[in-house]
Amino acid sequence: MGDFDMASKMGGTSGIGGAVAHDLAGRGAQIILLTRYAPSDPFLVDYIEDLRSSTGNELIYAEQVNLLSLHSLRLFATKWVDNAPPRRLDMLILCADALNPRFGVRTKTQDGLDPVWGINYLANFQLLSILSPALRAQPPDRDVRIIFTTCASYVGGDLKGIKDSKDPLPLGRKYETSKLASMIFAQAFQKHLDEYKRPDKQPNNARVMIVDPGFTRTPGMRRWMTMGSLWGLLLYVILWPLWWLVLKSPIEGAQGILRAAMGADFGRGHGGKFLRECRETEYGRKEITDEAAQQKLWNFGEKQIEALEKEGAVKRAKERKEKEIDWEVKSMQANQPQDSKTPGSRRSRKQE
Repeated sequence: MGDFDMASKMGGTSGIGGAVAHDLAGRGAQIILLTRYAPSDPFLVDYIEDLRSSTGNELIYAEQVNLLSLHSLRLFATKWVDNAPPRRLDMLILCADALNPRFGVRTKTQDGLDPVWGINYLANFQLLSILSPALRAQPPDRDVRIIFTTCASYVGGDLKGIKDSKDPLPLGRKYETSKLASMIFAQAFQKHLDEYKRPDKQPNNARVMIVDPGFTRTPGMRRWMTMGSLWGLLLYVILWPLWWLVLKSPIEGAQGILRAAMGADFGRGHGGKFLRECRETEYGRKEITDEAAQQKLWNFGEKQIEALEKEGAVKRAKERKEKEIDWEVKSMQANQPQDSKTPGSRRSRKQE
């Protein structure tokens, strides 16, 4: 079985994503970790070497893609799709996640977006929209799975509060709304795959799964519980024995994803199933299966990405032009003949 683990540093090298990668590697899966760091980064090199040695699996690699940049996502996905023949792709696990603690430092993506929206929704939308041909081009006998991770907080999402801006999420419900939007997109993408008519007349063999791992002792959970403050971190440390008892370990939290990845019963029938505590369950929000909500959110994502990519292209062109001008100025200065007579030199004083 081949595996493609799509994650940022927090998704594929620690927490639940790290546990999933370790388990699949131990089963002999070929894994490609997506990370914003270069494959030559010392931390990433050590992590992959440790993973290879602990699992006895040498088929573990990393490719660089920055989930904070729509342009970086497009470059990676386009390169993947343009490969001939199509690269094998058995599984796509979307573990990347962003959360802004209440007292944490506010950041932006390279496109000026709130990272909660940019990573939790728009990055998945951009990646899968471009990788869609690669997923549909897989042989009919291959069981392809796309796994989204979510959180129980999605039930508190507010789609009506989404506005057309770089910070579209409603205040107070940003994370919840981003997770709800991601689940709606997952259902819409499953329908997108099902509507494709394969040239070989075979049925669609790509299935989307959504998994809620539950409350787990991960770096993301720690950031949420401490609210990004030192006092919160101190309280978290003091109550650590309690958290150790009531929260799952990363390995326990990974079981739902592993079941979605390898469960034989999910390789038959329709996709779009929702797993919680390793069991298939119903959605807690009706909008997730509402076609009108799916289409509206899909159109919103397309328009936003189109506008942001145009803005980014203009910005990159401007930066290239400025670099070219700077290079020309430096070249002219370097080639300009220097006057051998400097003010105050003995030769200049004699001529005077």
